[in-house]
Amino acid sequence: MVAAGALILVIEDEPPIRRFLRISLEGQAYRVLEAATAAEGLRLFGQDAPDAVILDLGLPDRDGLALIKDIRQLSPLPIIIVSARGQERGKIDALDAGADDYLTKPFGVGELLARLRVALRRTANPHQPDRGVLTVGDISMNLDSREVTANGKIIHLTPHEYRLLFILLRNAGKVMTHKQLLKETWGAGYGFETHYVRVYMNQLRKKLEPEESQPKYIHTETGIGYRFYTPPD
Repeated sequence: MVAAGALILVIEDEPPIRRFLRISLEGQAYRVLEAATAAEGLRLFGQDAPDAVILDLGLPDRDGLALIKDIRQLSPLPIIIVSARGQERGKIDALDAGADDYLTKPFGVGELLARLRVALRRTANPHQPDRGVLTVGDISMNLDSREVTANGKIIHLTPHEYRLLFILLRNAGKVMTHKQLLKETWGAGYGFETHYVRVYMNQLRKKLEPEESQPKYIHTETGIGYRFYTPPD
């Protein structure tokens, strides 16, 4: 199990959901802190230094988006949103504010635990330096030679394809919004040209995927962005 014993801060104003999350997390050997408001959550965050935060956006004293930004200014720890706000715009806003993942209520505990494991694993193995070899599943990227292989076969990429793949691999398992991908690939002046991302993702899929119509590696989060597949534990 990834990060057994990790301390998880649950910020959720509904007691039944907090209880459900506590039981589910403690059943997997995680330790749990609970807060019903943004103010209490921020206090516990500063006091106890949790390893990850599970956050509801609809808090009684403050909008969760503002709390994400406050936490992100202090720490890169994983933030997973669980919210009844199911609209794409709400998900995009939360991810762009710094959240790592987003689940819409009601959600399955198995999916939540899987997303939490991926997020904690990414924190335990922070962003790779721009040297060495970056490997996720069957895809490897040599950051010195810029050689990319899929199942041992060399894949030739354009500079933008290479940069996009690097960002996806470095954040494997995490949803990356169109805006995040644009800024990290083309620069801070880009944020609305989502067709750039779609075009290059299609090109990457043609080069990487065994079956382009059924992507194994690059998964689309409809209306939001993309997530690179990460192998299960």
